[in-house]
Amino acid sequence: MKTQTETIPFTGYQKLVVLILALTQFTVILDFMIMSPLGDILMKSMNLKPSAFGVAVSAYAFSAGITGLLTAGFADKFDRKKLLLFFYIGFTAGTVLCGLAHTYTVLLAARIITGLFGGVIGSISLAIITDLFALQQRGRVMGFVQMGFGASQVLGIPIGLYLAAHWGWEVPFFLTAGLAGLIVLAIMVKLKPVTAHLAVQRDKSAFLHLWHTVSKPDYRIGFAATALMSIGGFMMMPFGSAFAINNLGVTNHQLPILFMVSGLSSLVIMPLVGRLSDKISKFKLFAIASTWTMVMCVLYTNLSVTPFYLVVIFNVLLMMGVLSRMVPQQALISAVPDMEDRGSFMSINASLQQIAGGVAAAAAGMIVVQKTKFSPLEHYNTVGYVIVAISIFSILMLSRVSKLIDRKMKDKAPVIQKDEVIISEGM
Repeated sequence: MKTQTETIPFTGYQKLVVLILALTQFTVILDFMIMSPLGDILMKSMNLKPSAFGVAVSAYAFSAGITGLLTAGFADKFDRKKLLLFFYIGFTAGTVLCGLAHTYTVLLAARIITGLFGGVIGSISLAIITDLFALQQRGRVMGFVQMGFGASQVLGIPIGLYLAAHWGWEVPFFLTAGLAGLIVLAIMVKLKPVTAHLAVQRDKSAFLHLWHTVSKPDYRIGFAATALMSIGGFMMMPFGSAFAINNLGVTNHQLPILFMVSGLSSLVIMPLVGRLSDKISKFKLFAIASTWTMVMCVLYTNLSVTPFYLVVIFNVLLMMGVLSRMVPQQALISAVPDMEDRGSFMSINASLQQIAGGVAAAAAGMIVVQKTKFSPLEHYNTVGYVIVAISIFSILMLSRVSKLIDRKMKDKAPVIQKDEVIISEGM
């Protein structure tokens, strides 16, 4: 049996799957993340208040959450490859519509459509990862797949901001949609069907399957842990660029550099954290990263006009904490559901994540105030203090998840050992 410190190598096909899923995550995250750096441009060009922009950001999250709940009962009824293709094609079409929007109302509608499809992709990817990779591999897989977050900041966001500044804010959406179209072809040609879960599926009714998933107490603990972390993670995001420009003194020319440096740090941090989470306690790593995030949140949100190099350093340090929480948390949550419930569990989990993120973005929009288009944001530090309080509860909740998984692994150990004895006797 493999110990916690032993590394299970990837097969060639597993590496290909990681690459495809990382690319899908790159485009989905870029589509969502680009709203933050474009925030200042959109707020000025469409004459939006922070509350209105917060609604535009949260619209994606709420629609994604609703879709996840609606599809959760069906998530384990189909080949996961087909599900991924269906929703990813819909996401691509929604991103094109975002680029075609010219009024706030149309943009809001386009973000809702994009969320209806894009919000489910992450849960399908997690279900595929859980089906194809052992728990001792998932930290590394999550680290590589979540590199899409860093890659979107290194490549997507700086390029998107450059294109937006020269040819209009719509262009980044068209660029994302074009790349997504190529990835659709890769999924169709290279990804094999993922159907092992169909053999152990017991619930004939999609509604009953959804109800059985929601009704399990252990699963509800996982859902609560995800929701709490998502609220804390989303609150600062929508107004990040507006705060940097109007409060910290970052210029529009420096903003792409800020995102690029943060993204480069992410590309280094994520694989390292992934490997580390496969070697040490995932919960301890999460707790340390959360504590670091709390400290950096309070420090960063209380800054005023600051030299650019210091803004970059603080941004990287903040990103270290935020990203280092994501990998161990997702790896732990992936171990909560049984195989026959994974699709449904991941869909509900992603829905709660999106809905919690939407609540966070809307709440931040109500907390943050900007008197004029060019005046500093007010009460952004209050958002930082709220994140600290939520992060404390996140640590407590994930400790319950960790204990739950430890108990689950111990219950499975005797069965594994018995099977090994039977095999050895038959040799």
